Amino acid sequence: MADISKKKLAFFLVVSTLLITFVFYGYQVYFTPNILVDRESRIFIIRSGYTFRNVQEELAKGNFVNDMVSFSFLARFKDYHKNIRPGRYLLTRNMTNAQALSVLQTEGREAVRITFNNIRLKSELAEKLTKNTGVTIAEFNEALDRFVAANTEGFTQQNVLSMFLPNTYEVYYNVLPEELIERMHSEYKKFWNDERKAKAANLGLTPLEISTLASIVQAESIKPEEAPIIAGLYINRLKKNMPLQADPTLVFASGDFTLKRVLNVHKEIDSPYNTYKYAGLPPGPINMPQLTTLDAVLDYQQHSYLYMCAREDFSGFHNFAGTLEEHNRNAAKYQRALSIEIAKGRAQRGEKK
Repeated sequence: MADISKKKLAFFLVVSTLLITFVFYGYQVYFTPNILVDRESRIFIIRSGYTFRNVQEELAKGNFVNDMVSFSFLARFKDYHKNIRPGRYLLTRNMTNAQALSVLQTEGREAVRITFNNIRLKSELAEKLTKNTGVTIAEFNEALDRFVAANTEGFTQQNVLSMFLPNTYEVYYNVLPEELIERMHSEYKKFWNDERKAKAANLGLTPLEISTLASIVQAESIKPEEAPIIAGLYINRLKKNMPLQADPTLVFASGDFTLKRVLNVHKEIDSPYNTYKYAGLPPGPINMPQLTTLDAVLDYQQHSYLYMCAREDFSGFHNFAGTLEEHNRNAAKYQRALSIEIAKGRAQRGEKK
């Protein structure tokens, strides 16, 4: 009888010891800091296609986890190994395994910012928009081509740049390419509210055509305050069915964006972007106009100007004219001033020699 009692006691002690050990280990696994212990908080990136093994390897490589065994144990217990979500996650100093897994499993995705402007070509979009995301350039371009092919709003390969409004946006690192494009589409629709669409309609232009005109206006002057005046000038020309004769469109048609002076030879380029050869607007924007430029076109200044020429003081402003005779006088003043500046420059180079 005594032997049986001793065996029961021994069994009880063994079980109790195991239970205490298990509870203690469980407590450590769940509540003890194990992530970035005594280190700075950092971003942890899980890329598309990662397995749990990849996650473990990246955590180890980046020294995120002190005890990988305890982390892996709890991760499997919580079924995290079956549901790996790509993303950009903020793991903070002295996190527990439970806290880290909560971030990785729920809404702990870290938002990233994408900023873009000064884009001339559709082909430049992908690099700027995908820079801080998990979307590849190829994935973005393929998704954009699908959007253009399926849309019923008039977006084409030539004018789809108009849909992307320069700004800073927040998205998740693991945003899908289709989601990224739809986000830009929704921002476009938000900008083109009923009031702006009504202003465009009053001009007899669509929002896409306004974007194209705004891109020309933006390229014509470095002075934002001139934008409504230049917009009015081109609207006057459109109403009279006069060719826009905008030099920036010739630069775009030439494909040489280092071109400083447009010559007569450039006016012979056979391109729908050659607004000397073809009347009306080109098939799409020649750059990505700022929101302020779009509004400057919609709120253009009404006047009788049809011509513009750089001022002879080289201030960056323009002289505007309503007649060809007045324009020719302005152009002559500018050419005389330019000739003097060129002569001064040659003289200075001669003195240095």
